[in-house]
Amino acid sequence: MKGVIRGVDPKLDIFDLTHEIPVFNTWEAAYRLEQSASYWPAGTVFVSVVDPGVGTARRSLVLKTKTGHYFVSPDNGSLGLVAASMGILEVREIDEATNRRASSGASYTFHGRDVYAHTAAKLASGRIQLGQVGKRLADTVVTIPYQRAVLEAGTLRGMIPVLDIQYGNVWTNIPDSLLKRAGFGYGDSLRVRILHKGKEHFSEKILLVHTFGEVSKGSPMAYVNSLMQVSIALNQVSFAQKYQVASGPDWTVEINR
Repeated sequence: MKGVIRGVDPKLDIFDLTHEIPVFNTWEAAYRLEQSASYWPAGTVFVSVVDPGVGTARRSLVLKTKTGHYFVSPDNGSLGLVAASMGILEVREIDEATNRRASSGASYTFHGRDVYAHTAAKLASGRIQLGQVGKRLADTVVTIPYQRAVLEAGTLRGMIPVLDIQYGNVWTNIPDSLLKRAGFGYGDSLRVRILHKGKEHFSEKILLVHTFGEVSKGSPMAYVNSLMQVSIALNQVSFAQKYQVASGPDWTVEINR
């Protein structure tokens, strides 16, 4: 893919966000894009290829958000979170007759190389404008259903979008602003339940702290992570491994007193 980009314009800057998305996990692709994109300047072109449906009838898109960012990706849910948080300005379906690497039409299983990297490089270099990508579509993309962070009758509900995998910490999508609205502060005990498809994996009262050193090694704790969202951990021990917790839309969290 990088070779294709250089072939279009050797002056383009290329940066890797991650190559560690679990295979076929379009949810995590969506999350990592949404987590990262706002830190990049308007005009940045992102290429996201987690594409279990490669070669099928799923659409290949360029999404331009209201923030001025471009996303080149299959329309399989990986664009849903950036579309929601950044807003949709325009959606175009890639016309492979004009925006595909030369002599690659017989290949059906590497659109990241043959279609997405090629189209993204042409956009980023100015060789084509958005209107030349292909036909304009309705301003919608495929989304993946999930439990949004809400406060209902004194209970915070959310989900586990991703694990802080190196340490086994569990990140939720519940923002600290909602935690404060529920009346929780540092030093409070929170009743935390973690469920997978409704089956309970964890239910305990744990302390809300600023940082890991405030509890003893191996003790459970709640804290606010670098994205300012509620997270659950064991100090210097993998919470995810101990309690067999994973991430994705099937994993939900409830917090109350």
